[in-house]
Amino acid sequence: MEEETKEKVAAIGGASAGGAGAIGTVAAAGVSGLGATGITSGLATVGSVVGGGMATGLALTAAAPVVAGGLAYGLYKYFKD
Repeated sequence: MEEETKEKVAAIGGASAGGAGAIGTVAAAGVSGLGATGITSGLATVGSVVGGGMATGLALTAAAPVVAGGLAYGLYKYFKD
């Protein structure tokens, strides 16, 4: 496998794990289920952790896969060298 491909796999794997974790957190933090009520209450709960509301929760949840992907890519590059 080429080096560039390995880097992409690391970044995609990290982003996928971050996305799954974000969805799981929203589902667990809110009302049971992933319907409208569960998602909005989950996002509001996540946002309230930092003193915000549902919009803040959405921003935090959307940022999680980006951060996880960047972290996985960075760790791969660090340990590769």
